[in-house]
Amino acid sequence: MISVDEAVRRIVSAFAPVDSERIVIGSALGRFLAEAAIARYDQPPFPVSAMDGYAVRAADVLNEPVELRVVGSAPAGHPFDRLVGVREAVRISTGGAVPDGADTVVIQENTERSGDTVVIKSHAQAGRHVRPAGLDFKKGDVLVPAGKRLSARDLALMAAGDVSHATVRRKPRVTIVATGDELSRPGEPRKPGGIVASSAYGISALVEKWGGAPHDLGILPDHTESIARIATHAADTDLIVTLGGASVGDHDLVQRALGPESFTLDFWKIAMRPGKPLIFGRLDETPLLGLPGNPVSSFVCALLFLKPAIAAMLGTTTTAEVLTARLAISLPANDSRQDYLRARLTGARDALWAVPFPTQDSSMQKILAEADGLIIRAPYAPPSSVGESAAVILLE
Repeated sequence: MISVDEAVRRIVSAFAPVDSERIVIGSALGRFLAEAAIARYDQPPFPVSAMDGYAVRAADVLNEPVELRVVGSAPAGHPFDRLVGVREAVRISTGGAVPDGADTVVIQENTERSGDTVVIKSHAQAGRHVRPAGLDFKKGDVLVPAGKRLSARDLALMAAGDVSHATVRRKPRVTIVATGDELSRPGEPRKPGGIVASSAYGISALVEKWGGAPHDLGILPDHTESIARIATHAADTDLIVTLGGASVGDHDLVQRALGPESFTLDFWKIAMRPGKPLIFGRLDETPLLGLPGNPVSSFVCALLFLKPAIAAMLGTTTTAEVLTARLAISLPANDSRQDYLRARLTGARDALWAVPFPTQDSSMQKILAEADGLIIRAPYAPPSSVGESAAVILLE
């Protein structure tokens, strides 16, 4: 058995970024940038008023009150088209271009208008209430770096920089297939001695959440010939994920069925709980990750190993968010496998308490759904007392 860290290292090293595609930013939410988004002009592109009022020369309003002649207006989108001269003022609105010659804005509340004249009742220093050109960003600035997953704020920023398209990584194609004679889909008639297949739904949702494109092949029976058909999909996908068929036993057929189909094993079995029986290798040139069939084990393994694999294909890196919490109950010494205990978290983020569920059977999905995090216990960890610190992976 190898360690969790060694397994992650070997899995991530097997992937390279997928190719990119150019799309309109209106369709780019949640996509990963392959090339940085660069501003195409200054923002604002010219000095603009931050308030409603009058654009004037600061030299004319050093003392107050002072009467100025109103020579025009500059509402947003309609700039005043000539130089502002001595003792002249231009009515301006928020967002309006500050006309040449003017270097300050007197807010409306500090003025009194009468026909073509305005009395300035408060002096204003040069630059007051004026947003200079390039205040936010300048042409050529990096607005969003390569590798970042685009958020709504990123898209608004790119639009402000006149960036209409984004070069993003295409979504990695992840083919998911469950194996097992005992499995049936939700809502279908149950087989004798059978159970409902659930793992594929959770794994598909995670793949989509992490930026991939899942393709569910369904359920294959425990026959060598059926499982061998997975090889026909290897050329059309970036990663094959199998669910089940990874444990020791006569009915664990993934390695045996795919061996004649150019499957090369990298490693099998990890010193962890839940999730010990995990396969990683290549089916011809396509990486294959064989997750345990147990739903809780498959989820934990996906979090630890599938997520960084997808990140590597998207040209970025990711790690599970790990916080420190205090144990609400004592824990016995651990054995040789790294443990991931489902737990509830209480308290503030900087003062968390972790309450592990009393039963950690890996078949229990309800407590996985109710858990806030996974307490990490290193191999051979000594007994832990109430109040001791523990590392916790956040599940959401």
